[in-house]
Amino acid sequence: MVTDSQLIREIKDGRVECYAELINRYERRILAFILYMLKSYHMEDMAEDLAQETFYKAFRSLQSFRDVEASFSTWLYTIARNTVLSELRKSRNSEVYLEDSKQQPARISVDRLPEQELLRTERVHLVRQAINKLPEKQRTALILREYEQLDYKEIAVILDSTVSSVKSLLFRARHSIKQQLEPYMLDAQFDEAEGMR
Repeated sequence: MVTDSQLIREIKDGRVECYAELINRYERRILAFILYMLKSYHMEDMAEDLAQETFYKAFRSLQSFRDVEASFSTWLYTIARNTVLSELRKSRNSEVYLEDSKQQPARISVDRLPEQELLRTERVHLVRQAINKLPEKQRTALILREYEQLDYKEIAVILDSTVSSVKSLLFRARHSIKQQLEPYMLDAQFDEAEGMR
């Protein structure tokens, strides 16, 4: 398989059609990352546009990219993050989106889902809600580590930070999520104990 670096060299040498292969390799991951970043602002409908903008910006800056400084994927995540943050800053309505995120989710019809599926759906929703309440840097670090499986060094480059700062962000993010979910976990344990009687 041709490496990212080889493709980039080909593109720099004038074979711009090779860029389509880079897009194919990273399109889904970048889109998922952008969706997660936009979720707490209820701006998911902008994700595809921002993903396209990310790839466009990357293409325009490809001549200045040097793979000795960072991998292409790390560089691409950095561009995606900056593109989303720029859009959030531009959006005059971002305060409205933040307020909307405090509203309760629509109730799920109990008739349509078996009990186990309902519980799983509820847990997933609670975890996502907890992640969305994290400060931006903690949320981004957690998404990159847990969902995108990036290592600490790559996350540090994306966040323009140090590895120790990333570890600290992740520790605080996980601690915050645990605190947010603790009341729910206690309720679940209590319900389980009640059901055993």
